Amino acid sequence: MMIKVLIVDDESLARVRLQRFLGNRSDVQVVGEAKNGREAIQMARQWLPSIVLMDVRMPEMDGLEAAQQITRMTPPPAVIFCTAFEDFALRAFDARAFAYLLKPVKADELDAALQRATCATRAQLDDQTRSHRRHLCSRTHNGLELIAVEKIRLLQADQKYVTAYTADCEVVLSDTLKEIEQEFSQLFVRVHRSALVARDAIEGLTYTDGHLSIKLRDITIQPIVSRRLEPKLRQLLPQL
Repeated sequence: MMIKVLIVDDESLARVRLQRFLGNRSDVQVVGEAKNGREAIQMARQWLPSIVLMDVRMPEMDGLEAAQQITRMTPPPAVIFCTAFEDFALRAFDARAFAYLLKPVKADELDAALQRATCATRAQLDDQTRSHRRHLCSRTHNGLELIAVEKIRLLQADQKYVTAYTADCEVVLSDTLKEIEQEFSQLFVRVHRSALVARDAIEGLTYTDGHLSIKLRDITIQPIVSRRLEPKLRQLLPQL
């Protein structure tokens, strides 16, 4: 299946670099190049690309505003931001970006992002058009990536960092524990001032070194339950 890609960047050298990377793939067809957000929207509606590689800062209309409109198309393309500005990552994912790569974009990082976007189901892409986020932003060795909220079992805060634990990995997030709790209160419950656990991952309670802790599916870490929050958690358990 041919992957139709639209490249959007106001710098010609950046477009050429992406073209060169994509030229090494026989399954990719570059359907157009746009120099700003307005052109990107027009070309996306005309060519219906599967993936849009988008810069953030551009004249006339920036990539964030363009992404908000492009991801509302039916079917929605996967927008992958390629930019030199890491400060826009959270806003990019609020604009329903699929991935966020920092310039100079590396070929292996681009290939990985294209692979994830290509393998995503239509339902997953449609989810990004809804107001409620389905992913959180993480900084990994591959750059800035998305972590599916439904895969997270435990969130622990240590000073200014929040670590998310899934069955497969642990990653540092860009959001604070308080922000996550407020936005995803239906998915996570606080068991300690520095820990949130996924409601559907709770398997039971146990005592460790005289402290009540909670057993979670898929991970070995058993976060301690604070005395203050223990009554609320015990009340909640029968409902889980």
